[in-house]
Amino acid sequence: MLLGLSIRDVVLIDRLDIAFQSGLSVLTGETGAGKSILLDSLGLALGARSESGLVRPGAAQLSVTAEFLLPPDHPAGRLLAEQALATADSLMLRRIVGADGRSRAFVNDQPVSVALLRRLGDSLVEIHGQFESHGLLDPATHRTVLDAFADLDPAPAAAAWQAWRAAIAGHRAAEATLAKARSEEDFLRHAVEELNLLDPRPGEEAALSAQRSILMHGEQLIEGMNAALQALTAKGEVETALQSAGRALQRVADKAEGRLDPVIAALDRAAIETAEARNLLEKVSSSLDLDPAALNTVEERLFALRAAARRHAVEVDALAARRDALAEELRALDAGGDGVTRLAAAEKAARTAYTEAAAALSRARHAAVRRLDQGVAAELPPLKLEKASFRTRIETLPEEQWGEAGIDGVAFEVATNPGLPPGPLAKIASGGELARFMLALKVVLARTSPVPSIVFDEVDSGIGGAVAAAVGERLVRLAGDLQVLVVTHSPQVAARGIHHWHVAKREDGNGGTITRVAALTAAERREEIARMLAGAQVTDQARAAADSLLAAALA
Repeated sequence: MLLGLSIRDVVLIDRLDIAFQSGLSVLTGETGAGKSILLDSLGLALGARSESGLVRPGAAQLSVTAEFLLPPDHPAGRLLAEQALATADSLMLRRIVGADGRSRAFVNDQPVSVALLRRLGDSLVEIHGQFESHGLLDPATHRTVLDAFADLDPAPAAAAWQAWRAAIAGHRAAEATLAKARSEEDFLRHAVEELNLLDPRPGEEAALSAQRSILMHGEQLIEGMNAALQALTAKGEVETALQSAGRALQRVADKAEGRLDPVIAALDRAAIETAEARNLLEKVSSSLDLDPAALNTVEERLFALRAAARRHAVEVDALAARRDALAEELRALDAGGDGVTRLAAAEKAARTAYTEAAAALSRARHAAVRRLDQGVAAELPPLKLEKASFRTRIETLPEEQWGEAGIDGVAFEVATNPGLPPGPLAKIASGGELARFMLALKVVLARTSPVPSIVFDEVDSGIGGAVAAAVGERLVRLAGDLQVLVVTHSPQVAARGIHHWHVAKREDGNGGTITRVAALTAAERREEIARMLAGAQVTDQARAAADSLLAAALA
């Protein structure tokens, strides 16, 4: 609900603050008093297109702030959450336009884009006038409106749509993978065969590299080991010499008072270690295959592994895993046709499930159309639209336009004269007719509207008497469910309002003109309605007629 509107420096308005209430509120005043400026100001706060010409002469900028009380679970709350904007029970939309035409938008004092301001505004207020309208004039909203009127839940169709989309994506991905695999089938088979023949093993590169290093230095190793063995065995074995020295010292050790004992122990250890060193050297010498032919074999293996690793863009130790992965791709290729066939069947089943859910939704919509059209048709004659007709057209969309909301295109159409084909609301109806069509439609849809506030600009244009009374009576009914603001020149409509504001021009004391808006007391309201009945000269008869209208409104 719109709680208040604060306007600063918009055309003839220098400073204005209005607090609104629920129910039906009316704004009256002479033509040119500035009622349209109020609607333009509200439109700015709702994200309408701005113009520098709206800035009051002499002012640097204009500012308009609209404050709203959000109903529970209103779409605006979800939109704020999506944009990570602070939420509260009340919502303030603000628009600032400079004299240079630059515009800024704010939500709860946080800067936002004008596009976001417009999205929020569209969810909060509908403005229906002779020259512009929001909400129901947009055919894109008609399907949602019909579903809300019929209390239909598109969720099953939406879930089936998502499942179908997922099945299509899975099928296409499998087809693409299979096609890619088939295009590379020769490579796969050759690569797997090559790697199977090579039979790489993790850690093999390091072992071959070490073996190659030994073989490359084989001559030096043989020369060194032979020299060592010769040194240990030449001119008698070293161990024998060490043992002889030990025995010689043992014979005189008892005469040395223990001083030779460490020497004898050292000689024993040396003899043992020397024997161990000779034995190990002999084993190493006999175990090494230092044949030059072995070097060629090792190098061929090592270079083959490294060449394969380069071809497959992996490390040598990863060749075994690469072989396994390629073999798995080849197995998947061999069985791929079966998988694609299964996914194609799943896609077909998902499509069938969606079309069945969408068809059920479509049948429910067609059943609801009759009730909606009959309801609107019943409202037209009292609004002086007895020659007009209203219909809801449902057509099956081409498959490329199907979606979560089903397979139907929905459009509200009117014909204003018998024999003429129906067409879109905005193109067929004139200004006054359009507002009354909107009123009739809104009365029927009132309890399903997610927009809590509606503004009608001169919905009574070109009518009077009983028709104007019928307009007023429907505005009252509509205001039982929604907040309704109406700009009117009809005393019958004005008398129906629960709240009444008067818009008038005043001199500003500096030779200029300003617009003022005042809430009327009961006496002032009686006088204003009498003026609307009588014109410039208010008579007692006009006041009596005003009393009659006010009394009838309370009956």
